[in-house]
Amino acid sequence: GNSGGGGGMETDAWSERLKTNREIAELRKDLKDKDDQIKTLRMEKVSLESEVYGSKKEIEALERNYDELERDYGELEQSKSQNCEAEIQLEVLTTEHTAMTAQLNATSVDLVETRSRAKADLEAKEDAWKNRESELLFEISVLKSRAGKSSEDDVTVDMEGGEEDAAILKARIEARDRRIAELEEQLLSGEQLRRSLHNRIQELRGNIRVYVRTRPFLPNDGAARGSSIDILPDGESLTIQGRRGDEGHAFKFDKVFAPSSGQDVVFDEVSEFVQSALDGYHVCLFSYGQTGSGKTHTMQGSGNGAMRGIIPRAVEQILSQAAMMQSQRWTFTMKASFLEIYNEELRDLLVLMNADGSTKARDNGSSSKLSIKRNAEGKSFVDGINMVDIDVENKAAGLEQLEAVMVAAARARSVATTKMNAQSSRSHSVFMLHLCGSNEESGTVVQGALNLCDLAGSERLDRSGASSDARRLKETQAINKSLSSLGDVFTALANGSKHVPFRNSKLTYLLQDCLSGDGKALMFVNLSPTVESSNESLCSLRFAQRVNQVELGRATKHVQYIKGSGK
Repeated sequence: GNSGGGGGMETDAWSERLKTNREIAELRKDLKDKDDQIKTLRMEKVSLESEVYGSKKEIEALERNYDELERDYGELEQSKSQNCEAEIQLEVLTTEHTAMTAQLNATSVDLVETRSRAKADLEAKEDAWKNRESELLFEISVLKSRAGKSSEDDVTVDMEGGEEDAAILKARIEARDRRIAELEEQLLSGEQLRRSLHNRIQELRGNIRVYVRTRPFLPNDGAARGSSIDILPDGESLTIQGRRGDEGHAFKFDKVFAPSSGQDVVFDEVSEFVQSALDGYHVCLFSYGQTGSGKTHTMQGSGNGAMRGIIPRAVEQILSQAAMMQSQRWTFTMKASFLEIYNEELRDLLVLMNADGSTKARDNGSSSKLSIKRNAEGKSFVDGINMVDIDVENKAAGLEQLEAVMVAAARARSVATTKMNAQSSRSHSVFMLHLCGSNEESGTVVQGALNLCDLAGSERLDRSGASSDARRLKETQAINKSLSSLGDVFTALANGSKHVPFRNSKLTYLLQDCLSGDGKALMFVNLSPTVESSNESLCSLRFAQRVNQVELGRATKHVQYIKGSGK
C-alpha cells in the first residue's frame, strides 16, 4: 500500500514538473516576444525621432517661408496702396486736364465768334464811311453846280476847297468817334450801377439768387453739333431749343455764365456771399442740375490750380480775410464738416478723421448714427458729426487741412455708374464751414455758417437707366423725392404759405435756417449744352425760375455783444 501511495506522489510531482517546465517555456517565449516588441518599439522610437526631427526642420523651413511671405505680402499691400494713391492722383489730373481742355475749346470758339463779329462790325463801319463819303461828295458837287463856277481858276479853287472839306470831314468823324466812346463808357458805368442797384434790391427783398452755368462740350459728348443753349450778350438772358428743334424758350436770371467762363470768373460773382458768412450770416449755395452738367466741378473743381471750385476758393478767401482782420483785434476759429444724404440717411464723410485732421484707424463700430437736432436758440445742428479744425493762423496749413478733408470725403462718398455719367453721385453732399469770430476790444462775437451743397442728379428715371436695377431705382426715387421736397419748400415760400414743409426731407430740414428768412441763399443751375440733354436742361431752368421768385426777407446777422467789455 505504501509503495502504491509513493508511486502516486511521484506521478503528481512529475506532472507538476512538466507543468512548471511548460510555464517556464511559455514565460521564456513571452520574454522573447517582449524582447522582440522592445526591439520593435526601439526601432519605431528611432524612426519617430527621425520623423520628429524632420518635421521640426520642415516647420522651421515653413516658418522662414511664412516670414518671407509676410514680408512679400506687406510689400504687395504697400505697393497696392501706392498704386491706389497713384490712380486717385491720375484721376484728379485727368479730370483737371479734361476740364481745362473743354474750357480752352469754349474760349477758342468765343474768340472766333468775337473775331467774326468784330470783322463784320469793321466792314459795316467801312461801308457806312464809304456811303457817307459818297453822299458828302455828291452834296459838294451839287453845291458847286449851284454856284455856277465854270472857269479853270474856279475849278482849281474848288479842288483846294475839296481838300479842305475832307480835312473838316475827318475832324468831324474823329469828334463823333470820341463822343461814341464817351457814350459807351457812360453806358458801361450805367450798367454797373444798374447791377449794383439790382443786387441791393435783391438783398433787401431777400430773393434767392439764381445763377446759370453752361458747361463746355466734353470728349464723351461726341462731335459738337452745336449747343442747344444760346447765351445773350447781357450776361443775364439765354434761350434754349427743344430736342425736336421747336421754338426757343427764353429765360432771364441774376447771372448767366457762358461755357468759356472760368472757375475764377464764377467765384468772383459769389465771393460777396462767402464774405457774408464771415460777417455773421448763415449762407447756403446749392449746385443743381442733371448728372454730368458740371455740379461737382462748380463746387469742388479739380487740382490746385485754375480748375479749383467754389469750396477751396471760399475757404482760401475766408482765411485771407480772417488774417487781415487780425490787425483789428479779431480772432477767428473755423471748423469744417462734410456729410452726404443717401437714401434719406445722413452719413458723415469725415468719420475716419480726427479733429486735428489726422486719420483714424478703421473701426466699423465708431460710426454713430447722425441726427438733425435743434439747440436752445432753435437753430439746427447735426448731432454726432465729426468736425475738423481748419488752421486760421497759418493759411498754407489751413489749405492743406482742407485738401485732406476733400480727399477723405471723396473716398467716402456714395458714387455709382449710370448711363448719364460714369462717376455719377447718388447722394446730396453738404460741406459745412462753421465760423466764429470775436473782438476783445468791442466785445463783439459773430457766428456765421457757410453751407455748400452739391445736389444729386435731377434727371428722369428712364434717361438714367436706373429703372432696371432695384437698388438704383430706390436711390433715384429717394433723390427725386428730396428734390421734389426742395421744390415744394420753394413753392410754399414763394406763395407766402404759413406752413412750409421743411420736415418732408432731410435736405430741407438740415437747411431750414438758410431758407427760412434767417439767411442768404444762392442756387447754381448747371446745364449740359448737348441737344440730347435739352429736355432736362429745360426742366432745370423752369425749376430755377420758380426759385428766383422766392423772397426770404432780409437776412439776419448773428452778432452778440459780451457784457462788461467796457465799450
